[in-house]
Amino acid sequence: MNELIEKDLQYVWHPFSQKEDDDLMLVADHAKGSKVYTTDGRELIDIVSSWWVNMHGHSHPYIAQKIYEQALQMEQVIFAAFTHKPAVELSERIVKLTPDGLDRVFFSDNGSTAVEVALKMAIQLRKIQGYKQVQVLALHNSYHGDTFGAMAVGERGIFTAYHQDMLFDVYYLTVPEDEEGWLAFEAACKANKGGVFIYEPLVQGAGGMLMYSPATLQKMQQICRNNDILLIADEVMTGFGRTGKMFASEYSPISPDFMCLSKGLTGGAMPMSLTLCSNDTYELFKASKDRVFYHGHSYTANPLACAAALASLDLFEMENTMQKIAQIAEWHRVFAKRLTSSAKVKNIRRQGIILAFDIISEEETGYLNSLRRKVLEFFPNNGVLLRPLGNTLYLLPPYSLTEEEHGLVCDVILRFLCTL
Repeated sequence: MNELIEKDLQYVWHPFSQKEDDDLMLVADHAKGSKVYTTDGRELIDIVSSWWVNMHGHSHPYIAQKIYEQALQMEQVIFAAFTHKPAVELSERIVKLTPDGLDRVFFSDNGSTAVEVALKMAIQLRKIQGYKQVQVLALHNSYHGDTFGAMAVGERGIFTAYHQDMLFDVYYLTVPEDEEGWLAFEAACKANKGGVFIYEPLVQGAGGMLMYSPATLQKMQQICRNNDILLIADEVMTGFGRTGKMFASEYSPISPDFMCLSKGLTGGAMPMSLTLCSNDTYELFKASKDRVFYHGHSYTANPLACAAALASLDLFEMENTMQKIAQIAEWHRVFAKRLTSSAKVKNIRRQGIILAFDIISEEETGYLNSLRRKVLEFFPNNGVLLRPLGNTLYLLPPYSLTEEEHGLVCDVILRFLCTL
């Protein structure tokens, strides 16, 4: 066994790790463009953007240069009673990019904390507005992170099993698919007027890359609006072009009250997240001393991360990124058509650069499906970095992906299906 892996297994605790997966450990040596290179000589096409964070390709020289320049000037400064140019510039650019009514930016560290901030803001806002009880509503199959508040609004299951008795109560809604579903959704909203609804727009990521239509999104939002329910759009995964528009919320004319951003925010280069809200909300909180929003992080608005995020936004313009996204979506469309001829897959679904499908299995579809192990063994041995969601396989590539690389990944997937 590789000496570095031996030390890793002695000292390191990996996320979502199982003992049986220890023998699958690889050592990443370097990464460039759409590929990760390992110390044992493998060249892996990163078709999942390294947990959905890498956008413009690994080790992008423009992002690296901007981080370097910022590091020579100022790497970190307290963000209480201080500000700096990268944070202000990033806030201004994000506000101009996001839907109307999202006028203020609160910085934090990752997707989970962006959700925590949004929940705390929304609940405190309701209390300021005079509501005694504030019910939080969320969707079945949702995932919003692993801190306590984020866990509470996600689907209860294996991710929360040991902590469920410590989580606050949430009213779970099913994405409506028929008249009966819409009646149930509306009845739930009427029964919880004045509450807060958090959702992943269009694509429920870790829940299995489950997708619903823009029309469904808009109708759910409108019902919430009709019942005075605040909207939190969790765009941690869907933001920055993943669904075909800069933000999935753009598929509906109804703007959310809060928006959570992270993952692709810095192009995968640095940890950072943002929570956006309206000026009206901000002014209510600032109106008196007893309304102060008591939340902060040591690395709030870290200048290096701000520089990386600004560089990532630059690249959207410099490299015509939205055109790249449209091209990848077209490659997915063609491959999805090929997949329809396979008797081993079902529920083929697409949205922007996200393509997902379920492998037919005698076991229940889910994160612990035994096909997971087969995928984790087969794909790295065949030049692809792909981490499944149980028996759900998905492609969510960086925008640097070439047509040749896409074709190679598709061929590996078809070969894998032939082994089943």
